[in-house]
This record gives sequence, C-alpha cells and structure tokens, in this order.
Amino acid sequence: MANVMLFLHVVGAVGMGIYAILPFVVGKFKQLSGSAQEGLARGLISGGRIGQYSLVLQLITGGYLLTGLNVSYSVSWMIVVGVLFIAIGALSGIVQAPLKMIAAASVKGESASSSISKVQTLSSIIFVLFLVIIWLMQVPWYK
Repeated sequence: MANVMLFLHVVGAVGMGIYAILPFVVGKFKQLSGSAQEGLARGLISGGRIGQYSLVLQLITGGYLLTGLNVSYSVSWMIVVGVLFIAIGALSGIVQAPLKMIAAASVKGESASSSISKVQTLSSIIFVLFLVIIWLMQVPWYK
C-alpha cells in the first residue's frame, strides 16, 4: 500500500507542476491580443483546477505517508508543511477570480491590466511557496 501511495504522491507532485510554470506563462498576458488573452486565461483556470485537485491528492497521500511509514518527523516540520500547503491552496483559489476577470474583460474588449498584475503577483508568491515545499520535502526534519 505504501508503494501505491508513494506513486500517487509523485503523480500529485507532477500535477502541482502548474504552479512552477504559472508565473512564466502569466508574464505573456500583456503581449497577447484580447481573444488570445481569453484563451490563455481559460486555460490557466483549468490548469489551476488541476493543481488544486493535485494539492488535495498530495495532502491525502502525504498524510498516509506520514502515518503509514515508520518514520518520525518533527512536529514543527509537519506544521510548517501543513501551513504552506494551506497557503498554496488559498492563493491558488484566490488567483482564479482575477483570471476569470481577464477572460471576461477580453470578451468585452476592455483592459485587464489590473487583473493581470494581480495574477502575476499571486502566481509569483505561489511559485516561491511551491519551491519551499519542494525543498522541505527533500530535507525533512526528523526527531
């Protein structure tokens, strides 16, 4: 069972990879026309949804791996990782609203520069948090 959970955990990590490319893709918004901005925004909304489902998969499988394996992690490490996962989940949910505003503004032919700036900022923060989680998974704190 541990091998299956570890496999699903790795699949979840790959699914969360959207957070690694998000700030770089969002940087292209200002170079695109209105209809292309709408398509990119809708694609990023779908990608963000996949990232959120992957995040849930990570929490479930990670919880099993914490308890199912005979490894004793530090409580402080578990708290830090939990807070970071919650922060990524919250920010990835928050970034959906400006993405939807970009898509709607593109359809109407309006400017979406303020929404684009919000998405760029939030995606950069998510990217940094994602890198911190990857680092913490590679260097866990044991008791």
